[in-house]
Amino acid sequence: MAGVAIVTGAAGDIGRCVTARLRSMGHEVCAVDREPLSPPVSWSRQVDITDPAAVERLVSEVETELGPIEVLVNGAGVLRTAPVLELTSQDWSDMVGVNLFGTMQLSTAVARRMVPRGGGVIVTIGSNAGTVPRMGMAGYCSSKAAAAMFTRCLGLELAAAGVRCNIVAPGSTETAMLRSLWTDETGPETTLRGSLDQHRLGIPLGRIATPDDIAEAVAYLVSPAARQITMHTLTVDGGATLGA
Repeated sequence: MAGVAIVTGAAGDIGRCVTARLRSMGHEVCAVDREPLSPPVSWSRQVDITDPAAVERLVSEVETELGPIEVLVNGAGVLRTAPVLELTSQDWSDMVGVNLFGTMQLSTAVARRMVPRGGGVIVTIGSNAGTVPRMGMAGYCSSKAAAAMFTRCLGLELAAAGVRCNIVAPGSTETAMLRSLWTDETGPETTLRGSLDQHRLGIPLGRIATPDDIAEAVAYLVSPAARQITMHTLTVDGGATLGA
């Protein structure tokens, strides 16, 4: 057995694939989401990660029932799209609450257990939108950028304790979130070739990522093969941000 892992956002496309990939590596996985998982997995919990008390109960329960948490994957994310001047306070609250505060809350609760044991791995699913501006995505870009910087700062503070903290930053990926941005049947082609009026590049590799592509990146970072890697962002976007 490779150890106990928590995956948040596990009801989503990427979260499901990450959960399955970690299980294939021998991890005992607690799959976490605000929504019920379909299909259900053997150990899952419905938790609002913006609720500090609920997060603490979750982490305590996992440690009691499954054992010491060795891996945390922060996969929960919220997207609201609108021009900056049209984003509401609730939009900002939803995105910052889940994308940043939820990531911070769960990472901190888990890290407090990892540090005395002298090891562990935390991976935050960020976004390439956290490194380049996007039209109509200010809240998402900002919250993902902040979550990535939090993860890097955490990695610096926990390095001496042997806890590694990294970011996987997907680009356009075949998920319900991406499909929600498409307004008609030209959506996939527009994603591939880019949009001049939106100041957005296409994808040099000529393919949209699959959730499995993201799961493989996570699998690498939590594996012993990445034992010397921390505070790193692994971008999985087919070159769409030109390495920025």
